[in-house]
Amino acid sequence: MATGGSHSIVEYLGGDDGHRCGYCKNKKGNFSHGMWSHVMTVQDYQDLIDRGWRRSGKYVYKPAMNKTCCPQYTIRCHALNFHPSKTHKKILKRMKKFLSNGELPLGQPQDACGGEPMEKMLEEDGSVPPVDPAIVQRSEVEPPVGHSSPEESRDGKAAVLDASKAAAAECPLAGKGSRIPPKAGVGADPSRPPCRKAKDIRKARRLQKEHQKQEHGGVATTLNPAPSNPTYNQAKGLEEFISDLLPDDLLHNLEVRLVPVSFEDPGFLASYKQSAALFARYQMATHGDSPFECEEGQFKRFLCDSPLEAETPPDGPNVGYGSFHQQYWLDGCLIAVGVIDILPRCVSSVYLYYHPDFAGLSLGTYSALREIAFTRQLHKQSPKLAYYYLGFYIHSCPKMRYKGQYRPSDLLCPETYTWVPIERCIPWLDTSPYARLAEDNQAGDAVALRNLGKTLVLHRRAIMPYTTYIQKRKGPTDEKEVQQYASLVGQTCAERILLYRA
Repeated sequence: MATGGSHSIVEYLGGDDGHRCGYCKNKKGNFSHGMWSHVMTVQDYQDLIDRGWRRSGKYVYKPAMNKTCCPQYTIRCHALNFHPSKTHKKILKRMKKFLSNGELPLGQPQDACGGEPMEKMLEEDGSVPPVDPAIVQRSEVEPPVGHSSPEESRDGKAAVLDASKAAAAECPLAGKGSRIPPKAGVGADPSRPPCRKAKDIRKARRLQKEHQKQEHGGVATTLNPAPSNPTYNQAKGLEEFISDLLPDDLLHNLEVRLVPVSFEDPGFLASYKQSAALFARYQMATHGDSPFECEEGQFKRFLCDSPLEAETPPDGPNVGYGSFHQQYWLDGCLIAVGVIDILPRCVSSVYLYYHPDFAGLSLGTYSALREIAFTRQLHKQSPKLAYYYLGFYIHSCPKMRYKGQYRPSDLLCPETYTWVPIERCIPWLDTSPYARLAEDNQAGDAVALRNLGKTLVLHRRAIMPYTTYIQKRKGPTDEKEVQQYASLVGQTCAERILLYRA
């Protein structure tokens, strides 16, 4: 899939030590395996997430499912068959109402899922061990051509606070309460008839179209009332709810922009400072982070530095593959950013951050619905792209179960790496936090490691199979570590991805 015969390059970091769990607060109960990805093709990352891996910045990790205290199951939604629930429809209507008349609910509504973002930074559970990327990058790996980043402030704390103040100043809608005053000259016109219900308008429009068809065809029969057949009155789809007709005199304008995560892209570069300030404001208000924890350097490291190589194959979507920021602009003010990866078979949600004053709009759920609709749009351009990945589903943590509400959805079996409908998984997970989800007891891992010698290694800037490398290697053997790595990524990825060896 990668252009120009490029390879993914990773350094395996192990993961035998326990870390603090952000879900059950167990100080040493969280176990995961990790590797630092210098560069990665979208096909390799697609295959890795289909084996339970996930990235945070350039760090890619896989929970040790049968060992960790809160097992994390990869979850995907069948975007093409998705139908919004009653709760989803309420949230879409709430957004429509706000854009129409400025009615903004205060605080976090109860129907929104706690925390709301797809994932908290570092998966909210401390999965990422304290790895210093500067140390990792000093290896012999020749780094790919990178993007120059904007200069970061010497005083991170002051920069974050100043940026947050600037963001507040640029967003005049924030902090105005539950009802935003209408613009001058906008309001009810007493000379015009009162508004009719939307369903009455649609019915009248449909009858008018039928009448026009009959006149055009010369048919003189009278119109019959609409039949009560359920197939006639089909339920509105997701796209209809999102693009539902709104009044011409909208009070607010919401624009969604997709920008590639690249400092060479004008759109990304122009909004970088606003995006970083919004991230800091969200982290401090929603998750209680200190200014140091969400300074610009942290924002860049985890949400802007991506190992994925941008690709634009002829059979892919028009926007290509890679990492993107889906920005939500309200009247010219950036109020939310969804970080996503567009891969060969899916759109993968990475993170979401938004302006805390708009929490009442349930932007976490709203952005997920928009991303599902976006996946369906990309499917029309690239038919194999048909799924929306929501990250990890954690049944043992009630606040993380909301991801199972996007139906139909599947969970990834941690032993066979096959997908199982979530309805079949719930009874097993109600019994035990960890479970083999595949029902076929004879099934196994289809791409399990069978030949360690074929694992590709990058040694002294030369690519070679592991069998050749061990002949050149001096010092103690590293076979146990390489065996663990190759078993976790599977035979297919082991033969494609370059494992750096010093």
